[in-house]
Amino acid sequence: MLNAAAALGTRSEESDDAGGSSADIPARMLAAYKKAAQLIHGEVPSCKGLVWPVLAGIAKVESNHAIGHGIAANGDIRPRIYGVLLNGSGAGGNTSAVADTDGGKWDGTAQGERAVGPFQFLPSTWESTGRDANGDEVSDPHNADDAALGAAVYLCGHGRDLTQASQLRSAIYQYNHSDAYVDNVLGWISQYRASGAEPDLTRSPERVRKVVEAAMSQRGIPYSWGGGNSKGPSTGGCCSPGGKSGTSIRGYDCSGLMMYAFAHAGRTLPHLASAQAGFGTRIPPSSGTGALRVGDLVFFAFVPGRDSTIHHVGLYVGNGQMIDAARPGTNVRLDPVDAMSGFAGGARLL
Repeated sequence: MLNAAAALGTRSEESDDAGGSSADIPARMLAAYKKAAQLIHGEVPSCKGLVWPVLAGIAKVESNHAIGHGIAANGDIRPRIYGVLLNGSGAGGNTSAVADTDGGKWDGTAQGERAVGPFQFLPSTWESTGRDANGDEVSDPHNADDAALGAAVYLCGHGRDLTQASQLRSAIYQYNHSDAYVDNVLGWISQYRASGAEPDLTRSPERVRKVVEAAMSQRGIPYSWGGGNSKGPSTGGCCSPGGKSGTSIRGYDCSGLMMYAFAHAGRTLPHLASAQAGFGTRIPPSSGTGALRVGDLVFFAFVPGRDSTIHHVGLYVGNGQMIDAARPGTNVRLDPVDAMSGFAGGARLL
């Protein structure tokens, strides 16, 4: 993203904020979501469209994928995840008392109910929905595999078709009777769907394919503030607006990844997102994301329309997706274009 001076901290061009992808999910939790998506056919054969991004969207909002908790190889999560005690006190937004149903077996208290585990089930709901997915003959809401399969069963109901937007929305609303909650979950599902898809390059010109394939080949390489160039990943500099240094990380920032990708088509780009906006044919933000073509640069700015405020760049790969080095702490990945605010148009170099 940065040129040499900026990498040393004399400028601050890149935001530490970006959208989510499967890169923000602990590997053991992601494995649980994928396993549940396979096992659901044995539990609710008539259910359609229960894919792992649906479960990931729920778990992101409910527990942030149990991040900060240990996840054992068998899926057990420790320390256990407990919601607020539903005693009508108003804490955490609860205004109605819910009587205890499990004697504290799952929620650690006999004084009332509280939601448990990465999918935040009430013990009373878990009693009918819980499933054993890890083969230990115990249905445990504090186990990643069991909880994910239980959530899948709950969302599928008696056989929903979750490929239909209305039925997916109804399933999420059943999980939490809040339209704002549903919209939040759907937003994460959209991001996780994008992260798992592959771009279709069959109709793209050879030079475009080379650029996109080069960028895609770098997926999984860490973000490094000021890192990357036309030759590949490199250590970066210090420091991002959030104080993250790239001096010990070999990888890419957003514009460093673009330098590498376009070098495969013989194009040399500067190591600064706002400067890259001056190359090729500029696509103004007023044209909307629908004007983007595969192989275009796509920009994000603090003030769209003022290229000097551009802080992020990605490579458009079609179907509303871009590949980018999003922010410190993530890896090169696919993201939805609308995962970030401040769409600032694009540039067509090929």
